[in-house]
Amino acid sequence: MLLHLLYLLAVARLAGNIQVNNNTQLDTSDCPITYYGQEYTTVYTNFTGEDLFVCFNGYYNPEGNGDCIRVPNTDNRTTFILNNDYNPSYWTLATDVIHRSVSTITNNATCYLHFSYRSVSILVESSSFFIQTKQTLDETLFCTLRSILHDICSTFTGHGLGVKPGTTRQNLETCSSMTCSRSSIVSMETCSLPGECDGNGTCSVKGLCTVTGPTVIDFSGQMNSVSDLCEYSLLHDQSTGFSLKANFLDRRRRDVSFVDSLTLDFSERDDIQLLQGHRVTVAGSPVTLTSSVQTFSGVDLSKDQTGVTASISVNGLSVSVFFDGTTAQIYTETSAGGSVNGLCVDSSNVSSSMLSSDSSCQDQYEDPADDTTDCDAVTQQCSILKSAPFSSCNLDVDPEPYIIACRSTLCKYPSVDNLRCQFLKAYAKACEKKQVDLQNWWTTPICEDKCSDHEFCGEIHGNTDCRCRAIFASKFTEQNRLGGPTVCQDNNASLSLVGCLLKENGIDYTHLHLNDQTCTGVMDTDSHMVTFSFSSDSCGTEVTTNNSQVIFSNAVVTRNSSSDLITRQDKVFIEFSCSHPKPELQNVAFKIIDNSVEVFLQSGEWKYSVTMKAYSDAAHTQLLDPKSDVRLNQKIWIVLETNGLDEDVVSVVTDSCWATSGNSPNSVPRYDLIKDGCPNTDDGTVNVMGNGEGTSNSFSFNMFEFSGKEPSEVYLHCQLQLCVKKNNNCVPGCSAGGRRRRSLRYRRGAPALISMVWTH
Repeated sequence: MLLHLLYLLAVARLAGNIQVNNNTQLDTSDCPITYYGQEYTTVYTNFTGEDLFVCFNGYYNPEGNGDCIRVPNTDNRTTFILNNDYNPSYWTLATDVIHRSVSTITNNATCYLHFSYRSVSILVESSSFFIQTKQTLDETLFCTLRSILHDICSTFTGHGLGVKPGTTRQNLETCSSMTCSRSSIVSMETCSLPGECDGNGTCSVKGLCTVTGPTVIDFSGQMNSVSDLCEYSLLHDQSTGFSLKANFLDRRRRDVSFVDSLTLDFSERDDIQLLQGHRVTVAGSPVTLTSSVQTFSGVDLSKDQTGVTASISVNGLSVSVFFDGTTAQIYTETSAGGSVNGLCVDSSNVSSSMLSSDSSCQDQYEDPADDTTDCDAVTQQCSILKSAPFSSCNLDVDPEPYIIACRSTLCKYPSVDNLRCQFLKAYAKACEKKQVDLQNWWTTPICEDKCSDHEFCGEIHGNTDCRCRAIFASKFTEQNRLGGPTVCQDNNASLSLVGCLLKENGIDYTHLHLNDQTCTGVMDTDSHMVTFSFSSDSCGTEVTTNNSQVIFSNAVVTRNSSSDLITRQDKVFIEFSCSHPKPELQNVAFKIIDNSVEVFLQSGEWKYSVTMKAYSDAAHTQLLDPKSDVRLNQKIWIVLETNGLDEDVVSVVTDSCWATSGNSPNSVPRYDLIKDGCPNTDDGTVNVMGNGEGTSNSFSFNMFEFSGKEPSEVYLHCQLQLCVKKNNNCVPGCSAGGRRRRSLRYRRGAPALISMVWTH
């Protein structure tokens, strides 16, 4: 544009071409200049060592306040030209060039004054002036601030303002203001991005932000991607305390994140969450929405077949949020006062927009490359946004950020779950905001079931259903499992299988059962986990033993119906079990100090306990305690009782019991009371009751002490065995042979104290 103007100067018939090389007063009455409201008919030029001054009200005086233009002085000379030639076509062309260069000039050019020398050209027109360096024709240097102008501050490009030192001028149409200091230093204020001027002097943030997959396209059309699984602030208004947050999670791959949910966070109101499957919660409780607008906590909510819309307006902030489970689009309009931030304002500001306090969300994963991905084909597919019907919107919404987002995601992530269409749909929704109708080109199916937190809505065998997220699924798939582990508690066992893994493997959980076909799995409606349970004597449980364990096992298998001519279900066999360890020699002793001892045994995750108690009567009602008096040769009864075993399946056999004078079961001397499950035939006082018949038994003997041991202490050790009742006789076969009574010395004086303690 300036090139045209210089060309006009070169070809125009010039009048009064004067060489000036010293202080010169020039008569310009043939082309009077209006400068800041004053009309001038004389121009004064003078040179200093560094500058050329062109003044309108007298020669330049450093101590004065004249109206002057100051430009660099190169060689103490300039050429002055005054042109007021009558040439309508020329002045029409010059006027057109000037009007297109400076929008605020509206009057017509009829003459000009032109000062020029090697590097600088000054054009003073009847209503304004222009300064340009000849060494560049860049329009942005139409007026170079501070480097050329010193006694005024001016800019013409896009603003058309000239400002005297110590003053400020505003342009309401552009919401800009220029302040010129006394020392002629200029400062400009205008709407900062993404702010826009409304033409009346007010800046506002108005625009559309799109979040689709890992990509954020901010209000300015700039884009960036989220590379982790954290929560981010999309929009935060400091003046109102309102925040719009987005949570990113994984899907089929762990190294690609997707926007998964939105939270409308209010400082003094209930939070609202927009979730997968067009679900909405208010203060954590689900709400049912329709196409009719409903208001919750001051937020207008509605839902249609495409997604959920939430709209708020508070303290000058107006925000409309749309979310369909894959794409979030935020349209906002608010006064721009520097109080709005977040990824939608500046998508490059990722670090300061992160909200998650748990640093584990920043963990980076690197899954193997998908060899089915053809990046060249992906690029071609994504570029459809430049073709019909989308091309009709290209002038209103730039398709490039959406194409880049589509390409960068699909070159790494398989084109499944309608993912390619997700980016096209996001662009179409943005066009809809710009009032560009692309017709009903696409509708997205919605998962019939509500997907759980570890699932997302995707494609399974041609249908839309809840798929497992990659990080959650890897805990099972890396071990080639569909669920687990087995949970053993009391006499019950359970195995939970992952519902979404079953679906992805083509397994219908309703076709599965345990060994007993009547024992089927139960699916949890929230987690979609399928649980199979059995007890030790139900659902076809098999009980086996090995050298050290009693094992209760069952299996999840596919229904086998002879009435079915064909089947489309893969065969499934998943065995799981719980076990009890057979009690081994217990490194515990009962010393005649405590009256009751209990030890806990654990088998896998199935627990049971064994208790030993001492009584002074056969009915087991008089429990001996540390204060009880027990005399030598007094009969006492020892009860061994278990808790946590199923007596219909197993029984407890007291294999052996013996006494020592020291706490070690291997110490000597040793005295046997029970051997091989039977009373010691050498001790006629020993009787064994209920051994091997159930989960408890007892025995009795007459109290004794070890000869010559002071202090007199007796430690009792017992070894127990578990016996599976099925197909077994667990009662020891003891002969009824004669027993001889032992000779024990009657102790006079203080009685022995009886108590028991278990040690490990």
